[in-house]
Amino acid sequence: MTIPTLDQIQYAADALRGHTLETPVLPLTSDRWRAVLPEAASVTLKLELFQQTGSFKARGAYLGMLGLTDDQRAAGVVAASGGNHALAVAWAARAAGVAAMIAMPRATDPVRVKGCEALGAEIVLCDDMAAAFAVMEQEAAKGRALMHPFEADHMILGAATLGLEVARQMPEAAVFIIPVGGGGLIAGMAAGIKAVRPEAQIIGVEPFGADSMHRSFAAGQPVTLDRVATIADSLGSPKAMPLTFQAALKNVDRIVHVSDDDLRHGMRLYLQNAAILAEPACAASLAACLGPLRDEVAGRHVGLIACGSNIALDRFAELTR
Repeated sequence: MTIPTLDQIQYAADALRGHTLETPVLPLTSDRWRAVLPEAASVTLKLELFQQTGSFKARGAYLGMLGLTDDQRAAGVVAASGGNHALAVAWAARAAGVAAMIAMPRATDPVRVKGCEALGAEIVLCDDMAAAFAVMEQEAAKGRALMHPFEADHMILGAATLGLEVARQMPEAAVFIIPVGGGGLIAGMAAGIKAVRPEAQIIGVEPFGADSMHRSFAAGQPVTLDRVATIADSLGSPKAMPLTFQAALKNVDRIVHVSDDDLRHGMRLYLQNAAILAEPACAASLAACLGPLRDEVAGRHVGLIACGSNIALDRFAELTR
C-alpha cells in the first residue's frame, strides 16, 4: 500500500470501531479564544488527545496488531519510542493478548515509561533513540514483529481513519493544520481528508530544530538531519523515510516552521483557555495558526488537531515557566 483508498480507510475505521474512540471536536468560539486567534471564519479543534492512551497512535497500533499472523502473535512485538507510540503499542498489545517489548531512551518522560509498564510491556531503557532503534531491529531479527512508529502501512492507515473522521466532523473547514514528526500522522490524515474533501488545503507544521520533512519536500527525496533540537520530542524524528515521505508528498500542500517558544505559547494557551495539559507536539497546530499562518488563514474555516497529551506535570511546568 502507498496511499490508502477511501474503501481501505473505511474498512480500517470499521475494524477500529469499539476499540478506539471517535474523539470530539471543539469550536474555539469563546471570548478568550477570540482574543488570541486570527480573525478566521471559524477555528475548530479536534480533540484526539482524548483517544486511547492519549494520542492518535492508538489507531495505527491496534491495526498493526490485527495484521499479525499467528506466528507473529506468538513471538510478540517490539517497538522503539520515547513518546506516544510506546504507550499505543503497549495498550494495543495488551488488548490483543500479545507480548510487547519497548525500547525507550533513558530521558523519556517518566509518565510514559510508567504508563507502558502499567500496560504490561517489557521496557528496555537505552542511552538514546538511536540505541533504542538498534534494540528494536535486533529483537525483530530474532523473530519479534516490528512495530515502527511511523514507517508502516498500518500507521498511515490508522492516521487516515482520523483524517476521514475529522473531515466529516468539520465539513466547513477549508484548511487543516497538522503536526509533522516522522510523517505518519500527516501522511495518513491528508489521505483521509483528501479522499472526501479533495479541495481542502493540508498544511504541515514542524519545529525548526526537527524539520526533516520540510527539507525532504525541498530536496524531492527523504532527508536525514545532522541533529535534532526541539522540546517537542514527539516531533523529533531525525529523518524522513520513503513510505511516509511519498504519501505526504502526494497530498500535503506545504509545511511551515514553528519555534520552541511558539510551542510553549500554545501549551500555555491550551491550559489557560481550555484546561488542556498539552505536550509540545499537541500545541503545534495552534502555534502555526497563531504564528506563521496567521495572515493566511484569516477569514477562513480552519481545522486544528490536538494530537496528544502525555506529559508529566513537572515536565509541563519546566517547559512553560
